[in-house]
Amino acid sequence: MGTRLIVFAVVLYAAVPATASAQIYSWRDGDGNLVLSTNPKAGASVTYAVRNTASQIRTTRRGANPKAQEFEPLIAAYAEQHKVRPDLVRAVIQAESAFDPLARSTKGAMGLMQLMPATAAELGVRDPYDPAQNIRGGVAYLKSLLVQYSHNEELALAAYNAGPTAVARYDGVPPYRETRNYIARIKGTAGDRRAPAPPTRRKVEIVNGHEVVTFTNKRSDR
Repeated sequence: MGTRLIVFAVVLYAAVPATASAQIYSWRDGDGNLVLSTNPKAGASVTYAVRNTASQIRTTRRGANPKAQEFEPLIAAYAEQHKVRPDLVRAVIQAESAFDPLARSTKGAMGLMQLMPATAAELGVRDPYDPAQNIRGGVAYLKSLLVQYSHNEELALAAYNAGPTAVARYDGVPPYRETRNYIARIKGTAGDRRAPAPPTRRKVEIVNGHEVVTFTNKRSDR
């Protein structure tokens, strides 16, 4: 019923002239569906008035952060340099700072990608609040975690949020609600990409004079 109501509402808005005001009438049809119309009908109820102008149209779909576009060239450049997909970098920045270059957490994490002081120093980031330095350092750190965990993005994100020590302690994603929500939020924004499986190789051996073909994911020693 909810889907049908939405469809009726969309048709209704499309039918109302862009500058017109109209009363909305509602009633149930023979199948019990809720119908909305600008045309009155005997027994219909007036529900609300609408003025169909572009400035009053609202959507429930989340749009892109308007601040993100400002940093897109930096994201694209450093993602390409370190071979990290840009969608993942954008999602981390959104989750960490909502694209606020001056963000600072209660634990002291700084800037767009929320670098801790020790991490920033290790990465040669002198000014963590400078977007270029912060994104350069943050993407480099994210890449190092991806390499450390064999490009398992879930473990890399867990380490980015909770630290590699916590991942090692639990031999996987720590059972912290904050960390698990963090991973889910980023996967929901960037999509989930698992580590690619190694290619399958065809192997031919001669056994007792017969050719035996097998397939393996292990690399050949030769």
